[in-house]
Amino acid sequence: MTVLVTGGAGYIGSHTLVELLEAGRDVVVLDNFCNSTPESLRRVEAITGKSLTLVEGDIRDRPLVETTLRKHKIASVIHFAGLKAVGASGTDPLEYYNINVVGSERLFSAMKACEIFNLVFSSSATVYGEAEYLPFDEDHPLRVTNPYGRTKLMIEDMLRDLQKSDQRWRIATLRYFNPVGAHPSGMIGEDPRGEPSNLMPFVSDVAMGRRDQLVIHGDDYDTPDGTGIRDFIHVVDLARGHLNALDGLVQHGSFAVNLGTGQGNSVMEMVSMFERVSNRKIARQIGPRRPGDIAVSYAATHKALAILGWQAQLGLYEMCRDQWNWVSKNPEGFGNVVELEQGMLPGMETPQDAASQRQWGRRERDWA
Repeated sequence: MTVLVTGGAGYIGSHTLVELLEAGRDVVVLDNFCNSTPESLRRVEAITGKSLTLVEGDIRDRPLVETTLRKHKIASVIHFAGLKAVGASGTDPLEYYNINVVGSERLFSAMKACEIFNLVFSSSATVYGEAEYLPFDEDHPLRVTNPYGRTKLMIEDMLRDLQKSDQRWRIATLRYFNPVGAHPSGMIGEDPRGEPSNLMPFVSDVAMGRRDQLVIHGDDYDTPDGTGIRDFIHVVDLARGHLNALDGLVQHGSFAVNLGTGQGNSVMEMVSMFERVSNRKIARQIGPRRPGDIAVSYAATHKALAILGWQAQLGLYEMCRDQWNWVSKNPEGFGNVVELEQGMLPGMETPQDAASQRQWGRRERDWA
């Protein structure tokens, strides 16, 4: 039963690959490396001692997607590919709609043409918007506060309509809260290009001396210490949830579940724990709130336990410990991006019409 993982070289994708390979699944990765590097795939293979197949390309290239699905006899798809920065989505919303929404439609259309109906979709707790009540459960009204969240909600709406139109679809919609941390080996972790979009890389940069200080966006929220509260979840726990979701499709069909710990920690609590783990002082200053941010967000997790038999196992200490292990061992992240044109990874392949597909992919990476 081969699984196609779109965006598999990314942060959450690479950790999910580890869980899939260690569970004995055959894996094909489709990625254009617009915000990742093939080095993460090399390291996934080193961690697991198992090989995967890479197809370089973009989910918006429907002919390539169909070729990949048919050639590799794909049975299920885990869909990560897309852009994820809340702030950037506000400054360039068209890029987010193009890559996230248009790309997803082309992927789903290719799946339908190939009669592949098993899908795990990487959604987000941003679809809940401002809280009517807490914790957020899966029945909370869906209403977003930024273009990134709107792309996720549009894709969820697309999938709901798709499943209603054809009962063969089995779709797991996973609403992530705030992934942090790294694999305990220290071999893979979050390595954002340019300005990070999440808290933990900023904290790490200050601890490593790459930034002078951390800017905390607002200390006047209605929370105990004035800083925003989030449900931080270890990326390894999150990755394991995807494996459970694949298995859950067989028994439960389509469903939407939260993946979080069920408790919130403030930005200041996260910073203090990181200082404890790293034995480094995190210099910080208070800046203005960011547009689209909300004060408090944490998950109700009973549905994930009931349907998937899954719950988070790792706490704030492990999140900070494993992040510090990752950045300490990899001060430059994955290092220089390895272009596939300079040589393929051992055991991997490009599409047979590689010349045209690679050229298409290069154009996308230039502007994406």
